[in-house]
Amino acid sequence: MERLLLQKLIAWKNKNTRKPILLDGARQTGKSYLLEKLFGAQFEQVIRLDFLEQPALANLFNDSLKPQEILDNIELELNVSIQRNNALIIFDEIGECQSAINSLKFFSEQCPEMFVCASGSNIGLLGSFPVGKVELLELYPLTFEEFLLASNKAPLIKSFQQNKMTPVVHDKLFGLLLDYYYVGGMPEAVKAWFETEESTGIFERTQIVNQIHKALIAGYERDFGKYSDKVSAQHIQAIFRNIPIQLSQNIDDSVKRFKFKDVIQKKTRYQELAGPINWLDKCKLLSKCQPIDTQPSSPLPALAKENIFKLFLFDIGLLGNMLGLSYKEHRDQGFNYKGYIAENFVQNELIAKYGSPTYSWEYARSEIEFLFKHESGSIFPIEVKSGKRTRAKSLDVYVQRYQPEKTIKLIGSQGSVDNPDALVLPLYYVSKIEQFINSHD
Repeated sequence: MERLLLQKLIAWKNKNTRKPILLDGARQTGKSYLLEKLFGAQFEQVIRLDFLEQPALANLFNDSLKPQEILDNIELELNVSIQRNNALIIFDEIGECQSAINSLKFFSEQCPEMFVCASGSNIGLLGSFPVGKVELLELYPLTFEEFLLASNKAPLIKSFQQNKMTPVVHDKLFGLLLDYYYVGGMPEAVKAWFETEESTGIFERTQIVNQIHKALIAGYERDFGKYSDKVSAQHIQAIFRNIPIQLSQNIDDSVKRFKFKDVIQKKTRYQELAGPINWLDKCKLLSKCQPIDTQPSSPLPALAKENIFKLFLFDIGLLGNMLGLSYKEHRDQGFNYKGYIAENFVQNELIAKYGSPTYSWEYARSEIEFLFKHESGSIFPIEVKSGKRTRAKSLDVYVQRYQPEKTIKLIGSQGSVDNPDALVLPLYYVSKIEQFINSHD
């Protein structure tokens, strides 16, 4: 499967000197595959150390953190000769080996010509890592564009890349988007979905994906206990399970602020839930959207409040599975909970493209789902409409109050760019918002 982050890795490789890469991301999002298989194809030699699979490899760092001595130890342990000029060194699950984490500082300072990458699923939980001595990248579940690439539908991929908005293209892309709502972006689920397309009936295909989702969720919940104490693990699980429930309560309107009451018994305030929420955030299993209740201006973080946010799940397929939504329900656009599915989708696409958190806007009963800060510094409102009805009263209120240069609607139909100041785009083009803005200035 293609991963768009590969291009950033190649650009890093092409520098004259470089800091080690530290690749963060939730477990099972494909970090090892990206580094070893996709990026590794750029090198004559790939050396991978997995500290979770082989904890004893930590001994290679006991005597010294000097890069040359570490490399000598690796050669002895693996019985290889490392090609210093064209070898990719991968420290996988580096969170399991603090000494390996500490060594990155010395690789950065003493061997900037080497190609050293580290990855982990709990980097956010680390007590320390060499800030300023690594280049931090984040890998998320496959985006819709990566899902499309995995489909191998060349004409449809070409149409997507050309930003086409014809009825035929929309019918195909929107149909694939509904599939994506069910499958999500976890690599194992995506792989199974497309590998069984020709050989298996739709019922069996969906059941295969369903079982993969359940196994992934169970794996994450086991991790709660592995990386925290028993009481904290129970609280983390309560938050994790409550996010889909609260999202599903938003039938017609925008997703509401996360409510702290009744999530964990006898705990009703943000400070009492901050620990497990931040744990899940650091492990990339949830993301925040922070509402702003005044005129949006840069910098947006200065207008947000620490204890007020919306919470979204990191993968749209796992969200549906946790709510027991069937493939048929996703395909049936009459179901009344499609709004929050679309909003969680947009959230995940924006974060994969621009990082977290995202921001929204509230005033009285008016709500704008997202705010997009353009490279120019201008802030544009994004209204999300999951169906074909595009009337947006909240957007009208926002325009009357602030007169933004441009507005964007993301909708469940074909869309139109006839008015360059009021772009109406189909949902699946959310990752291309900046392209559409720049090309219609």
